[in-house]
Amino acid sequence: MFTLRLTETVMSNSAPLSFRIEGMDCAEEVSVLNRAVGPLVGGVENLAFDVLNARMTVQRPPDGVTADSVVAAVARTGMTARPWTDTPSSDDATAWKRHGRTLLTAASGLLGVIGYAVHAAMLGDWTTPFAEADARSVPLAAKVVYAAGILAGAWLVLPKAWASLRSLRPDMNLLMVAAVVGATWLGDWLEAVTVAFLFALSLALEAWSVGRARRAVAALLDLAPVQVRVVGGDKLVPVAEVPVGTRFVVRPGEKIPLDGTVAAGGSEVNQAPITGESVPVLKEAGVAVYAGTMNGDGALEVVSTRATGDTTLACIIRLVRDAQAKRSPAEQWVERFARVYTPAVMLAALLVLLAPPLLFAQPWAVWVYRALVLLVIACPCALVISTPVSVVAALAAAARNGVLVKGGAFVEIPARLRAVALDKTGTLTAGTPVVVELVPLNGHTEEELLDRAAALEGNSAHPLARAITAAATARGRTPAPATDLQTVQGKGLTGSVGGREFWLGSHRYLEERGQETPDVHAKLEAFTTAGRTVVAVGNAEHVCGLIALADTIRPEAVAAVGELKRLGVERVVMLTGDNRGTAEAVGTAAGVDEVRAELLPEQKVAEVERLVREYGSVAMVGDGINDAPALGRATMGVAMGAAGTDAAIETADVALMSDDLRKLPWLIRHARRTLRVIRQNITVSLATKAGFVLLTLAGVSSMWAAVAADTGVSLLVVANALRLLRGRG
Repeated sequence: MFTLRLTETVMSNSAPLSFRIEGMDCAEEVSVLNRAVGPLVGGVENLAFDVLNARMTVQRPPDGVTADSVVAAVARTGMTARPWTDTPSSDDATAWKRHGRTLLTAASGLLGVIGYAVHAAMLGDWTTPFAEADARSVPLAAKVVYAAGILAGAWLVLPKAWASLRSLRPDMNLLMVAAVVGATWLGDWLEAVTVAFLFALSLALEAWSVGRARRAVAALLDLAPVQVRVVGGDKLVPVAEVPVGTRFVVRPGEKIPLDGTVAAGGSEVNQAPITGESVPVLKEAGVAVYAGTMNGDGALEVVSTRATGDTTLACIIRLVRDAQAKRSPAEQWVERFARVYTPAVMLAALLVLLAPPLLFAQPWAVWVYRALVLLVIACPCALVISTPVSVVAALAAAARNGVLVKGGAFVEIPARLRAVALDKTGTLTAGTPVVVELVPLNGHTEEELLDRAAALEGNSAHPLARAITAAATARGRTPAPATDLQTVQGKGLTGSVGGREFWLGSHRYLEERGQETPDVHAKLEAFTTAGRTVVAVGNAEHVCGLIALADTIRPEAVAAVGELKRLGVERVVMLTGDNRGTAEAVGTAAGVDEVRAELLPEQKVAEVERLVREYGSVAMVGDGINDAPALGRATMGVAMGAAGTDAAIETADVALMSDDLRKLPWLIRHARRTLRVIRQNITVSLATKAGFVLLTLAGVSSMWAAVAADTGVSLLVVANALRLLRGRG
């Protein structure tokens, strides 16, 4: 079921079209683009926006829709679209592109001050330009300077306002231009230039704050060096030119430039940028390393295993960038609210303009002015931009902590989880068996028992065999490999050790040989009940002993399960295909509420569906491959240990890049903090606007104060959202 869903998604998004939108300075412009481009591409649900990077994507271009047709549709809004590239074009580097907005804003403010000076000097009093009576008798010279300041402040807004008027779809740009024109019509030239300057300043500050968010996100993810020190060469080589299989050197204190396998040397590597692990990890020959991680005190020679565009870090960066277009429920609510809010305020402004003069014979000038102030404060930019900045900051902070969240839609889900289903092997347990007990019999010692078993298993790649040889190595035992080895399919093996024949096998093989005594049987049953796998070792005369192995529970699993419960998760369930005895033992040790054992994959799906029916919001945590059907059925699928595993990263909604289950409680806390920030931003934005509406109706507000307040709130909500970059859970 889950695989089918992935296949359909890939097929329907085979050739998306992405564009860099020049002029998409505020999230309010997203609604303008939705109206202009949505009908062309089959509906707004086919459009995705990344406001921070000024990117628009047509996810499934209909037949006949080309990049040129989309560019033309965007042009009708007063904005400009260019096909997306990961690196900005040379046009973006021009001085005007970088500093034009700042220069126009500064010019508007300076001309406003000069106009005021000319106005006051010609009237002979520095206070009279503020008087309502003198505002209607502004000298011509002052009007010219004021007009120049207004034009400078509104220069970048006018094309968008004209496009809005032409399409009869008012937006914030048209509202602001209408307010400025209205003020000049009333003769309030000083206020008109002040509003134009403050609006230009608000857009400049907003562009700066969004740019700061963009740079902060880029700094978190721009981790890998751009050059590689190739073995045998005297100079650094760009990473893009390094083919797979190249041997390169990483000196102490340098970042690792590419994914690879250590060929020589040893060092502790800080993997926190990829996995979020707080402690450096020892890397020796044969161990994988990841691009973007920091080498410690030793030199490493590494053989690259992936090209620069295919590294784990590149995959994370790509998915985080793509995730910004997948809107969270809060973002969708804000967009729906804004679509209703702006027309409603326009209607309210019209009523404020017409009702008092027509119904109560109030002065037209007074109520025209108040209607204009209401239009100014109507701008929903602070409200609309606060949520996407919060979501992107949360995504970037999670990636920095080794938690890859696949989109804004999954940022909020962890905050509401009521049940968590956990796979056993590889999730609650380490996934690799170890020797936990040696039981020598018939006069043999533990060392003799381990030597016999290690000699027989020395050349086997079976997980149990590796566990036995590892246990022997840990005790300093290095027995010579057995000779004349013969495998008994599915049961065990025989071989010669020190000139004598020994055998090794399962409980079933022991029974078939007829060497099981009541005492041995009792010990085997006790081990099985405790959830341990038993390997018997013997010779022709008797059983030499028993070796008990178990998949050990992760050290952090107990703490993680306990923390989930403290965070309010009502039910923690373990789902496994393992036998009931083993499952019960692991479940008891981990502290889960319920154990479901001996499950086939389709039965795991049924169990997850049961939890969804009972609890609503459910997370399934597994390896991201074998548990794919259950991951797909859960409200949120979480893949464990996804570092370097493409399939796991692609499969789940959330990927824990390390094997640390404690990242799940961290994610829940992080999601709740993100929701708090979003709610704070929405509340502050709406409260500020509501307050100014009341002040406007009472006649104690002004246009420049409304613009200043809107600017301040926009900066406040962005700054509040950027606190999430610190990533505290």
